Amino acid sequence: MALDLSSPLTLPCGAVLKNRLAKSAMSENMASPELNADAKFAALYKAWASGGAGLLISGNVMCDKRALGEPHNVVVEKNHADLEGLKAWTAAGTASGTHLWMQINHPGRQSPKFLSKQPVAPSAIALKAPLDRVFATPRELSETEILETITRFADTAELAKSAGFTGVQVHGAHGYLVAQFLSPLSNHRTDRWGGSIENRMRFAIEIYRAIRGRVGKDFPVGIKLNSADFQRGGFTEEESLQVIHALGQEGMDLVEISGGSYEAPVMMAGNRKSSTQAREAYFLEFAEKARSHIKAPLMVTGGFRSAQGMRKALASGALDVIGLARSLALDPSFPNKLLEDDGTVSLVRPLTTGIKWVDKAAPLEIIWYTRQLHRMGTGMEPNPKASVLATLLKSLTEMGWQSLKRVRS
Repeated sequence: MALDLSSPLTLPCGAVLKNRLAKSAMSENMASPELNADAKFAALYKAWASGGAGLLISGNVMCDKRALGEPHNVVVEKNHADLEGLKAWTAAGTASGTHLWMQINHPGRQSPKFLSKQPVAPSAIALKAPLDRVFATPRELSETEILETITRFADTAELAKSAGFTGVQVHGAHGYLVAQFLSPLSNHRTDRWGGSIENRMRFAIEIYRAIRGRVGKDFPVGIKLNSADFQRGGFTEEESLQVIHALGQEGMDLVEISGGSYEAPVMMAGNRKSSTQAREAYFLEFAEKARSHIKAPLMVTGGFRSAQGMRKALASGALDVIGLARSLALDPSFPNKLLEDDGTVSLVRPLTTGIKWVDKAAPLEIIWYTRQLHRMGTGMEPNPKASVLATLLKSLTEMGWQSLKRVRS
């Protein structure tokens, strides 16, 4: 029987996703002042759960309140876990048989100066200019701190399970801490955590083992990985394939493929060659290579716009799950429409304020789409026709100049 978007997927751990459509992580950046999930999260994920996706992956939840990527990240750690708020979130997000996984993250050196005067990282290497104006040079983690951070990932995963999340995903992409260990550009260590790719992947593997030891063999554990850094001398496709193979051998349940970092933000849909645009998926070619390296399911996120493009990608056998993000920020029922109508096309469009220098200077995609999430969190419908300039000005009014420095995904 041919696979379709509506086909269920059984993960290696035995859990079943009801279809092949997943909401990839988008940082909500709307936690309470205490960095907890409040009623806005329940409202937002209720809309998505009723929208038809088989899997919802949360925005990045931080495992250490001392290390934030944004001022309003949710934090879940051993001594900071609002289980009641999390349970309300999971009750809403798991309606209709939908899976809800918590994405667990640590920003490492990608914690801005106004949040971390001295962030931590594998090595004391600053981001390249001009990002070094926004992010301070990090301090190198000690062996003890590395082991403590691994434990923090496991603590957060255990708390996620107890709160009703049906799985977890480790954020190992986009230049955050796990990706910093993987990349030779940010990891210059000479101990067992640096050097060879076998050593550089040790951090990710030990996080997986620690989490698996806490949540058991029947609980889904996934990871989001870069296909490459897309920088000279960085984490390569060949190294990524080695990491994917190793994680598959460990028992990883789902590998989501992405790419880039703040320094090379390919995940934010820059210029694409015509063949990639025709196939829609940004990382499909890499997924085809990865397919022979791992038996675990693969998820590809980025670029999908039409039901036909998604079905064609799934039929190719290169991937098992279609990852969607911005399309669901504009239409929470987009998955249901994809399942019902082969002619369905995303509402995602290029954004512009009409002022070139503003378009270049401000993170329009982040601010505009985050505003859509906040609308849904207050019970309103998204507004795909919202003015980009007006949204930017409103964000500046509410959050000040710091809002222009938010460069995450």
